[in-house]
Amino acid sequence: MSFTAPIQLPGLTLDPQWYRRSVFYEVFVRSFVDSNGDGAGDIQGVISRLDYLQWLGVDVLWLPPFFSSPLRDGGYDVSDFRSILPEFGTLDEFKDLVTKAHERNMRIVIDLPVNHTSDAHEWFQQSREDPDGPYGDYYVWHDTDDKYAHYRIIFVDTEESNWAFDSVRRQFYFHRFFSHQPDLNYENPAVRDAMFDVVRFWLDLGVDGFRLDAVPYLYESEEGNGEGEPPTHEFVKKLRAMVDRDYPGRIMIAEANQWPREVAAFFGTDEEPECHMAFDFPVMPRIFYALRSQQAQELVRVLSETTDVPESAGWGIFLRNHDELTLEMVSEEYRQAMYGWYAYDPRMRANIGIRRRLAPLLDNSRAELELAHALLFSLAGSPFLYYGDEIGMGDNIWLPDRDSSRTPMQWTPDRNAGFSSADPGKLHLPVVQSLVYNFTLVNVESQLAQSRSLLHWVRNVIHVRKGHPAFGLGSITVLETNHESVLAFVRSYAGSATKFGDPAEDILCVFSFSINPVSATIQASEFAGSALYDLFGGAEFPSFDEDGSLTLTLGTQSFYWLHVGTPSVVGGRP
Repeated sequence: MSFTAPIQLPGLTLDPQWYRRSVFYEVFVRSFVDSNGDGAGDIQGVISRLDYLQWLGVDVLWLPPFFSSPLRDGGYDVSDFRSILPEFGTLDEFKDLVTKAHERNMRIVIDLPVNHTSDAHEWFQQSREDPDGPYGDYYVWHDTDDKYAHYRIIFVDTEESNWAFDSVRRQFYFHRFFSHQPDLNYENPAVRDAMFDVVRFWLDLGVDGFRLDAVPYLYESEEGNGEGEPPTHEFVKKLRAMVDRDYPGRIMIAEANQWPREVAAFFGTDEEPECHMAFDFPVMPRIFYALRSQQAQELVRVLSETTDVPESAGWGIFLRNHDELTLEMVSEEYRQAMYGWYAYDPRMRANIGIRRRLAPLLDNSRAELELAHALLFSLAGSPFLYYGDEIGMGDNIWLPDRDSSRTPMQWTPDRNAGFSSADPGKLHLPVVQSLVYNFTLVNVESQLAQSRSLLHWVRNVIHVRKGHPAFGLGSITVLETNHESVLAFVRSYAGSATKFGDPAEDILCVFSFSINPVSATIQASEFAGSALYDLFGGAEFPSFDEDGSLTLTLGTQSFYWLHVGTPSVVGGRP
């Protein structure tokens, strides 16, 4: 496979807000490319596909944990923050990955589980064996399991308590996630210093940022619920101050599965900033709800909510990732409807969510895949793609836990989908061989050869998006429509005052979730009389009426991206 990558100037762009205009791509290292034939993906494998990712239009690679780990939770159970699991590679290979990514004007963001470690971590082993030693207070210990009794249990399908008894220390230790992941004790200054040192270690190796995994749970108190406690925000502020001071241009991303106003708190303020970015969890399930209910009201409601965030803050928008499609941010009625539509087989469910990939969720419907991606790339925030979704990869619900959607990337129709040269029985997870999503049918090589494939379509949309700063930097205003299945909003960008800055622009985005063609009238008085041009081909559309109304006809589950005003900046790829 060969790729004609866009020409880039050497090194990285110097834009301090690069993350707001970037397209992120989650690379699950263990499942991406196996370079040495041992059955597991590795860092050298990621390096070998950087040209493909650059060709696709990816700006930032997000790498889930590749640290030393027992791998009881996909690497989120870290046993050593400063070493790489040998099957993934070495620190020198990682530095080579960072260098080669930077040469292609791509950045590297890594996952950092800040709340807990594996119970195999040396800190925990020392803590349990020597309570009075230097690591004795590194974790949250208690003589009974009745403390913080009002805290919710996050993994309700596997854990019955937030406490686990340790037979060596003869005490209970606190854990918000799996019982083999004890929570660190951030009340201990030594723990805070140790985590600062871990952050510095990886920033010194050249990484461009961190996804702070489970960041709301760092501190506990009897008065609160252990989620977003004031000391947690104080710690994040100090971490941000250190990063900004010593490593300008690097970023912190908050992984906080909470309501927008609670998540927005992790941005901090202009005077006391915290994270540069945060994931927008509530939007994601409502996209899937709209696709099946053919109703846009829930999306309209959540997108119309306003949150006061610093001007430089950026949201992270996603359709799928390595975790289940979480339904924590919806009502029970809503949740049951989602289960009925998307997880009718109990094997498709995990915890409070659905463990399926994007294409199987949408029954491999090309119209729905395009509509969902068009939303992803036009909503306020930076889009996060999950490896394989650009080709419509399937999943394997017969695999345990969340491994169903972590199967090897499908590169070619050859043995092991081109992922590995190993004996098929040696792969860490089997490649997908189902009838519809079989790797011989769904793979990068075959879609490269089809100009109308999903892969080429996604790449085209990414590159159109890159030509319009309103998508990354602009505001979003939800518009009134007269059809329950239609969502319409405007992305507006005031322009840059710098000599080579981007021009001001307004882009009208319209989406129909109906399975039938519809006609809808949109109200936008501020654009009365304005002309409209298709962002992809440049074709002129009917203008807004003098009263600011616009009537459009949309096909089955279709969308429009329309430039408002002159046609000078439209017409496909930049």
